[in-house]
Amino acid sequence: MSDPRVVRLAEVLIHHSLKLKPGESVLVEATDAPEEVLATLAGEICRADALPIVATRSQTVQRELLLNATEELMRLTGELERQRMEQVDAYLGLRAAHNVAELSDVPQERMKLYTRHVLKPVHYDLRVPRGRWVVLRWPTASMAQLAGMSTAAFEAFYFQVCCLDYGRLTEAMRPLEELLNRTDQVRLAGPGTDLRFSIKGIPAILCGGELNIPDGEVFTAPVRDSVEGTIAFNAPTIYHGVTFDSIRLRFEGGRVTEATGNHTARLNEILDTDEGARYVGEFAIGVNPLITRPMRDILFDEKIAGSIHFTPGNAYDEADNGNRSEVHWDMVLLQDAEHGGGEMWFDDRLVRQDGRFVVAELAALNPEALLQA
Repeated sequence: MSDPRVVRLAEVLIHHSLKLKPGESVLVEATDAPEEVLATLAGEICRADALPIVATRSQTVQRELLLNATEELMRLTGELERQRMEQVDAYLGLRAAHNVAELSDVPQERMKLYTRHVLKPVHYDLRVPRGRWVVLRWPTASMAQLAGMSTAAFEAFYFQVCCLDYGRLTEAMRPLEELLNRTDQVRLAGPGTDLRFSIKGIPAILCGGELNIPDGEVFTAPVRDSVEGTIAFNAPTIYHGVTFDSIRLRFEGGRVTEATGNHTARLNEILDTDEGARYVGEFAIGVNPLITRPMRDILFDEKIAGSIHFTPGNAYDEADNGNRSEVHWDMVLLQDAEHGGGEMWFDDRLVRQDGRFVVAELAALNPEALLQA
């Protein structure tokens, strides 16, 4: 018998996130996910009279391929995966991370080959702009350990967050989307952070469970050359299997001119991937009321209530500031009181302090308002 929580999650993904219609095709790409879950997803897709194309992957096999990556192998892989992606109407990515550091020993030059020939042309350039996709993790003991929770407790948290009432959350986010669309200057202040930039003319986009699960953010992008000052990130971040802590970036004319952290050399190596990697392609505000602390998984951490994330690298087409890069690296700053506090100003107006919205039109986004019965 199927776990009713998995059945409910499948319903959210197929009917809310992807909104599949009869006759449409969807590529379900699953890494190390349980067969029972894939069977439930495939069954729900078929009941919607849609066409599931299921592809399974292994993180262990992927590591071996990347360790032995060549220009020829990655180019062929990218060509074949792009052809498949072009044939479907939608995409569902389900990834079970049993070891988040599995790719940590893959040399950076091999990762660059994968990014250049597979990740960028297939996902950044094709899948993401089309907008018919959703990606999510599958809960594992490894994720529970990173979150500092028992496996059972983490599973309960996972299904609660992933099956949130996203319709209600979307309505609460609309005033923030509208306010961002009217805003020119943004200032972020807090411990180690004093950052200013413009978002004038860059659209704001709310995310209510249609692309990521879990969800709960509104994003835009800074005007490419407008970022000035310093930002000190206080949430850990994992990039290509390596955990980075205490990243601090200094900006001049929009460009990262100084970058430090626990792996300063590797951090700068990634930022030197191409010209766009030292400019920012996204600024977003996290508002999910059920996610309150980092767990070293960006799909959760970037949605933390009271957070922002700032993203060196490629901009999204929906909120395009013109920056192009093979890198898209979400870095999270927590501004709630527990993590040191902070302020967010729009056009010299204080809108959030210590993680809580302090203007009337955004009060419905504070956690107690979102979670009230």
